[in-house]
Amino acid sequence: MPNLPPVTRNLLIANVLVFALQLFLHDANTLALSRYFALWPLGPDVTGQVAGGQIISVGFRPWQLVTYAFMHGGYEHILFNMFGLYMFGGVIERTFGARNYIIYYMVCAIVAAVAQLLVVKYFMHNFYPTIGASGALFGLLLAFGMLYPREKMFLIFLPIPMPAWLFVIGYAAVELVMGVTGTEAGVAHFAHLGGMVGGYVMIQYWRGHLPLKPKRQLLR
Repeated sequence: MPNLPPVTRNLLIANVLVFALQLFLHDANTLALSRYFALWPLGPDVTGQVAGGQIISVGFRPWQLVTYAFMHGGYEHILFNMFGLYMFGGVIERTFGARNYIIYYMVCAIVAAVAQLLVVKYFMHNFYPTIGASGALFGLLLAFGMLYPREKMFLIFLPIPMPAWLFVIGYAAVELVMGVTGTEAGVAHFAHLGGMVGGYVMIQYWRGHLPLKPKRQLLR
C-alpha cells in the first residue's frame, strides 16, 4: 500500500486487524466482539444464548456508532468494503487533507448508524446487529461523485463507462428502491443512504452553502 496516504492506509489496516480478531474469537458464533461493538438496535437489552451455552445480554451503547464500522460479517463483506476504501479513500484524502478526511469519514459512518437505528426502530422492528464500513464508503463514493463528477466509472458486471455523478445518483436510487422494497434482506441499505446524506451535508458545509458557515471555505 505504498501509494495510499496515511489515514486511508491506517483505516485499511485497522479494519483487517479487527476482522482477523473476529475470526480468531469465532465472533460469528460467540459474539465475543459483536456483543459490545456491533451496532445493536435502540431499546432495552435482549438476553439470549450463544454457541457453547453462554447466556449474554446485548443492546445499544453510544460507542457502537463508531465501532460497528470496523467490523465485518465475512470475507466477501470485508473484501468489497476494503476495495472501495482503496479505490476512493486515497483520492478523497488527498483532496480534503488528512484531518478533514478522517472527520468526513467518521461523520459518514455515524450518520449511517443513526439512519440504520431509526429505520430499524420505527419501520422494521427487528433485533439484529449492524456491522461494516459500508456507510462510510458510500460517503466516499458520494464525495467522489460531487468533487469529480466527470470522471468515468463503471460496474464490474456492467462495463459501460458513465460519469461519476450519474453513477452515484443511479447507485443511490438503487439502494433506495432495494431498501423500500426489502430486497436483499440483511443489507443495511438505509445505512448506505445515511452515509451519503452525511457526506453531502459535510461537503455543503465546507463549501459554505449551509446557514451554519465554516470558519473558512474548504471546498469550491
